[in-house]
Amino acid sequence: MKNMSKMLQQAQQMQSKMTTLQNELATKEIKTTSGGGMIAITMNGKKEILEIKINPECLNPSDTEILEEMVKSAVNQAIKEVENFNEKAMQKITGGLSIPGIF
Repeated sequence: MKNMSKMLQQAQQMQSKMTTLQNELATKEIKTTSGGGMIAITMNGKKEILEIKINPECLNPSDTEILEEMVKSAVNQAIKEVENFNEKAMQKITGGLSIPGIF
């Protein structure tokens, strides 16, 4: 019975830490660039794009495919960096225990 009580207490502590982490992730900003800094993406820890900056030198109508590729690359890089940050933050809370469906 004592072990069950301890487990419930640990689960409540983990839940509290998870709520704190989720709030932190909503305000965490990850910035990435593509095309040698021509495209800059800012994304929060919830994988929401907050800002896209495009250097005016990229705005050549004959090079739209290059611009599209740079934007796609910057967004994908931002997603990878946010996922990496989230994973590391989660490992601190769970002690490396993988909990499916958390993020």
